[in-house]
Amino acid sequence: MNKSILMIIAPSDFRDEELLVPKRLFLDNKDNVTIASEVKERIRGMLGAKTDVDLLVKDVSITEYDAVVFVGGSGVDKHKIYDNSDYINIAKAAAFRGKVVAAICLGTKVLASAGILKGRKASCYESAINYIKEKGANYVGEKVVQDGKIITAPNPNYAEEFAKKIMKILS
Repeated sequence: MNKSILMIIAPSDFRDEELLVPKRLFLDNKDNVTIASEVKERIRGMLGAKTDVDLLVKDVSITEYDAVVFVGGSGVDKHKIYDNSDYINIAKAAAFRGKVVAAICLGTKVLASAGILKGRKASCYESAINYIKEKGANYVGEKVVQDGKIITAPNPNYAEEFAKKIMKILS
């Protein structure tokens, strides 16, 4: 059965490979992919890739998705999406409903802000390590980390493995 996957990006400067590599794998697997952000326009990634946004984060209904993926990139810090209640509430609602909740690179800061990494193993981009630890995460320096239905990865080098782990849990 096809799964519905919500990929959430900052309103600018998402990390290109962290969006595009998983998205391609999900689509190749015949899953449905929706891109959400706080603006509904064409967004440019850090390396120049462009993507259209399908849905505003404030309009997300988590019941429509099997998994939520928070994409990293410098836009996470630039726009402080980890302080934005729309992003945080999506993470909380997804975890509460037992959905797969995943984040790569700086996207992990959203999960930490939402409180869903407390007491859980997680990985993240180097500059976010102290942040997620302060929020109660048990940082582990592994490439792709799964703790229950929460999946985290440190950087774009692991985008493919990250996506494959998400698909494995969903299957």
